[in-house]
Amino acid sequence: MEQVRQALGLHRDNFYILGHSWGGILGIEYALKYPEHLKGLVIANMMSSVPAYNQYAREKLMPAMNQDALAEILRLEAARDYENPRYEELLMANYNLDHLLRMPTDQWPEPVNRSFAGLNKKIYVPMQGPSEMGATGGCKLEKWDRSMDLGKIKVPTLVIGARHDTMDPAHMKWMSEQFPKGRYLYCANGSHMAMYDDQQTWFTGLIKFLKDADRGK
Repeated sequence: MEQVRQALGLHRDNFYILGHSWGGILGIEYALKYPEHLKGLVIANMMSSVPAYNQYAREKLMPAMNQDALAEILRLEAARDYENPRYEELLMANYNLDHLLRMPTDQWPEPVNRSFAGLNKKIYVPMQGPSEMGATGGCKLEKWDRSMDLGKIKVPTLVIGARHDTMDPAHMKWMSEQFPKGRYLYCANGSHMAMYDDQQTWFTGLIKFLKDADRGK
């Protein structure tokens, strides 16, 4: 990310990072390492703690699922049968359409379909685990937690959360309160991809934040 910034000639007067999901992790890490180059930060639909994300999935989201479907999903995960079409079918019907993107699959935007079609599971599974239902199974991100470091990020920071997100909106509101110049945007109709299923709220709030930050507010 720092190499890209240098190549584009960006600097603290014009360089914002918007990180969604995994990008939120990268944004937080960049802001902690290179604060002198950054004008502002947007953390969209990502918690500052993967253990807290996993806890939210276990205690809030999974109990609300169809329990027969959940049991079958967990059995397939225990067998590491991730390539089984039944696994993807169960996730789509019982988790993804509720928490990832709340739109009929035939209406999913082309960039979303393209991303899923090009998903490299040789990277995705070791980093995240087998699905968006939590970062588990000994994946590399399972213990990532920057919650206690958020106060070190001094640039204007917007945190975006959504009611139906895979991430806990209350935690993301809490995050916004830890930044010295933090702000929270709540998408009441949105999911993890609220830029699509609560688009008006998401982009209106984002643009207002950027304009306010440019004016020094």
